[in-house]
Amino acid sequence: MTDHLMKTYARQPIAFTHGEGAWLWSTDGRKYLDGLAGIAVNGLGHNHPKLVKAIADQAAKLIHTSNLYRVVEQELLATRLCELSGMQEAFFCNSGAEANEAAIKLARHYGYKKGIENAKVIVMERAWHGRTLATLAATDSPKAKVGFGELPGGFVRVPYRDFAAIEQASADNPDIQAVLLEVLQGEGGINVADTEYLQELRKLCTAKGWLLMIDEVQSGIGRTGKWFGYQHAGIEPDVITLAKGLGSGVPIGACLAAGAAAGVFTPGTHGTTFGGGPLVSAAALATLNIMAEEGLLEHAEQMGALIRAVLTRELAGVAGVKEIRGRGLMIGVELWKPCAELVAIARDKGLIINVTRDNVVRLLPPLVIKQEEANMLAMDLAPLIKAFLNGAA
Repeated sequence: MTDHLMKTYARQPIAFTHGEGAWLWSTDGRKYLDGLAGIAVNGLGHNHPKLVKAIADQAAKLIHTSNLYRVVEQELLATRLCELSGMQEAFFCNSGAEANEAAIKLARHYGYKKGIENAKVIVMERAWHGRTLATLAATDSPKAKVGFGELPGGFVRVPYRDFAAIEQASADNPDIQAVLLEVLQGEGGINVADTEYLQELRKLCTAKGWLLMIDEVQSGIGRTGKWFGYQHAGIEPDVITLAKGLGSGVPIGACLAAGAAAGVFTPGTHGTTFGGGPLVSAAALATLNIMAEEGLLEHAEQMGALIRAVLTRELAGVAGVKEIRGRGLMIGVELWKPCAELVAIARDKGLIINVTRDNVVRLLPPLVIKQEEANMLAMDLAPLIKAFLNGAA
């Protein structure tokens, strides 16, 4: 029953009772292959025994104290993330939007400390950074902004993967102090930034004294085959934001900082009640340890390559298929026409998928998906796309 829920989602007519690995079971007992993983959240799949034990053990000891005190699990998690990323310090929160909100505040305070009263941040077309007022202003989705009046300013939007546009924005806006982008846009349609673009952007930010801030909320924590998507380009950002896969379903976000961005926040400049509590930190630590133990980064790269290869083969020459792209287990199939109805079509066939930007089929399966399951996902999805494009679905 949804009578007492705010109508913030057009929920699908299905509810799940339990899961195992890459599979979910609905209340009517039907089994589904999960090609979405809670939108890149359940990297370890469902009901991973080591994760379940880590959460249960921590819940039996301590769930919450406060950030007024030291939280040992949080400190261990910060150390682990900084070791993996090359960052120096971490702020923990509860979601990706909050992590990006922290990054935006950090960039503004960074500029303020340099004598710039209203520091500006370059953001990208087709970007998605969250639904708080500031992250919504940074997001490029006119539909999501309708009805919320005047949003916070301080953002300069440029086309994605257009370095010349960033140079022009720099010439036109002397108060720019940071660039915020996704190296692989998720909600924007699985758009991948090329290595040269990111490397040139890193050089420009260094030369200008800007912060390079990378939103890894969807692409981070092994989803692309590396711990963080930016690592494919061999660059080092100043700020990274994380959430989704970090806690394997337990709500946690993080804003990591290094170099000139480290030390910008001091007591009183930012905070949170629940961020980085013992329970969520233990879940995140277990997630990182399990991923390393089970070799899930390499596995994600291999399974992603398999899915893309099968889809490319099965959809070769099919009119209406524009492009198949992605990195690791972050995959998009762009069609020439809107395809939202494919979600229900696939669900009826036992597949859980998603459509973003109206015409991009988005696949974000659990990182633990097995080879036969990855092959099944692609082989079962391809004929559904064909039939839809031929009007026979």
